[in-house]
Amino acid sequence: MRSIGQRGVPIFRSDTQARLLAALCLQTDRTWTLASLARELGVSPSTLHPEIHRLEEAGLLTVTVVGRSRVLEVDTSHPITNPLTEILRYLYGPGVVIAEEFGSIPEMELLLIFGSWAARHRGEPGPPPHDVDVLVVGDADRAEVYAAADRAQERIGLPVNPVLASSRRWQTASDALIRQIKASPTIDLTSAHAGRKGSEH
Repeated sequence: MRSIGQRGVPIFRSDTQARLLAALCLQTDRTWTLASLARELGVSPSTLHPEIHRLEEAGLLTVTVVGRSRVLEVDTSHPITNPLTEILRYLYGPGVVIAEEFGSIPEMELLLIFGSWAARHRGEPGPPPHDVDVLVVGDADRAEVYAAADRAQERIGLPVNPVLASSRRWQTASDALIRQIKASPTIDLTSAHAGRKGSEH
């Protein structure tokens, strides 16, 4: 999981701390140890250990000893866990990553996240999403689209499933998938691709 780039994260003590919290709060389906977190963040365990110790002392982390390993989890009962997770989701979540990785693709007219991740993001009830569905409309090169999906998948830790559609297909009322996407919650990242903040529909 890489940094969000030049914007930085001034509300956190350090970028390493922010990325550590993002891994713990946004990838709750994974089992984390000091070693696995260090590999995920690309830092040494000795660098990460003080950050984990601070979070543990603050009551944000719980530690469970399993065999010879210490399994680390966010304490969901802590009063700041939910608002902290929302901040991290904004800074490091799929919407930001998809906009960054797909944003440089030329000939792209529309960039949407759809499917279960968009539905959960909009507050619709259901199980946690296990992948992210992305629609690219335009004459974008298929190889570039799939390369962007691979990069995004590596960063967010979830499969990214791109769908490439021509402008004509997007306007075709008889296409069942397009009808389904238009009728369901989406996150429109087109304006983020153009250098402005994305909007939701």
